[in-house]
Amino acid sequence: MITPASSLPRRLAVAALLLIGSPAVARAHAILVESQPPVGGMVAAGHVAIRLRYNSRIDHARSRLTLNLPDKTQTVLATPATDAVDILSAAADLAPGAYTLRWQVLAVDGHITRGDVPFTVTTSGASPAAAAAR
Repeated sequence: MITPASSLPRRLAVAALLLIGSPAVARAHAILVESQPPVGGMVAAGHVAIRLRYNSRIDHARSRLTLNLPDKTQTVLATPATDAVDILSAAADLAPGAYTLRWQVLAVDGHITRGDVPFTVTTSGASPAAAAAR
């Protein structure tokens, strides 16, 4: 089908707008896609490895993990440098109780996103499955 020449500029303009708008999708904010401990999960007391994976590259130097302890105090966790561009990790020695891990990351799109990962630490002798059955 042959289209009139006058519709060609309009089609080119629409195509240009679509191309200009497309990078916004590729530069989406960092969204948490996986966490250890899992959201609402349980882990045994002792040395707890923390690992958060995002859907995009994050700036490790400008990102932060804060642990809210059962007594309502907070501590900022050290996040060692890693080769993984989408993972923020830390570790802590934790006693039984209810915790909330508060994360804040700077994505490569320049936007800061935040969120919480609540989890429970059970006694070291009890498995998380046994504690859940109580």
